[in-house]
Amino acid sequence: MTGSRWQPWSLRSLVNSLNNGDITPAEAHQRARARIAETEPELRAWVELDPDVSPVADGPLGGVPLAVKDIIDLAGLPTRCGSQLRASAGAAEADATIVTAWRQAGAVPIGKSVTTEFAYFAPGPTRNPAALSHTPGGSSSGSAAAVGAGQVPLALGSQTAASVTRPAAFCGVASLVLSRGRFPVDGVTGLSPSLDSHGFFTASASDLALAWSALTGEPDAALTADRPPRLLLWPAAQFDVDPQMATALSSACAALRAAGAVIDEFPDPQLITQLAEAHPVIMAYEAARERSAELAASSQISTQLATLLETGAATPEHDYETARHTTAEAGTRVAELLSTYDAVLAPAALGPAPAGLNATGDPILSRPWQALGLPAAGIPAMRTPSGLPLGLQLIGTRESELLTTACWTESTLHP
Repeated sequence: MTGSRWQPWSLRSLVNSLNNGDITPAEAHQRARARIAETEPELRAWVELDPDVSPVADGPLGGVPLAVKDIIDLAGLPTRCGSQLRASAGAAEADATIVTAWRQAGAVPIGKSVTTEFAYFAPGPTRNPAALSHTPGGSSSGSAAAVGAGQVPLALGSQTAASVTRPAAFCGVASLVLSRGRFPVDGVTGLSPSLDSHGFFTASASDLALAWSALTGEPDAALTADRPPRLLLWPAAQFDVDPQMATALSSACAALRAAGAVIDEFPDPQLITQLAEAHPVIMAYEAARERSAELAASSQISTQLATLLETGAATPEHDYETARHTTAEAGTRVAELLSTYDAVLAPAALGPAPAGLNATGDPILSRPWQALGLPAAGIPAMRTPSGLPLGLQLIGTRESELLTTACWTESTLHP
């Protein structure tokens, strides 16, 4: 593909090599630095690299290089949040709790990756490694691009609307959005407390499973992915899905059914529409209060962020409480549906990454599930005739079971 820098680095292969002694942690970090030096002038995925990293082999991941989204505190480096308001921020004194957890799992942070401004819509400088003239998505653009380009095999993101799922789909990598509250968010500059979730990126669903096992101590889901799942299909027909995405989803369903999966239509698409409408009301209302200092300095922030905060400040409390009530009722219904299915299968984005770098794409297909705080796994599925990635997402109730389904789905689509 013309202009492509897409060359993901398998986390599982790297960890196997580290465990076998075929490569040392220092050599893995040298490879990461070399790849960054080679590709960063075009990709611009990084805000700052840590010059004083000491690769260590503690933890099951054995010292693998890790990128940290620049709304997450990393001791020794500033957290600038993609904003000129934080341009002179001092170095964080301590890691965010989620960074500490990844260090204990054996990952070694090497620097801060680009985020959109305060994890909202104003794009950063990052380009898409799969198609340099197309958006990498937002807000975890730097992390997704760094994994897609093979600069690192593992990168941290966050999601309030579609900030992990969408860039993963656009950049042709895998992603996991964690269920809300699974890990604390202290040390993270948030946007909407009832919507913010952690997430991370790898090259494949199998890599997601390995990383999750290292992070939590739970069994490696890739080793138990031997049962065809029961899936609820949400093709997002009520939204403007690109025909290329619709075709990819149809082809994927045919392959999964042929391998034994049971796939039934989601019975109440209007329920998802209600969630998609409630989500931005909650997000704007909470963001105006969470980022009140930025609202007071609205002349120094992007039009996109200022509009969000001003909209939220003007939203009546009644509208916010109504949106919360709608979400709670819908969550009960979705939980009932998922009690007899393994996951919901849906497009991860409306289509491939749009051309241009001035916008990050539409988050509509993740809004409903993010409103519910459910875990979501993104899988690189297919490509358009021109080579642009098309991603699918699976939404479940628990990360381990969801990853088992994701790994089975991936191995079926890409045997």
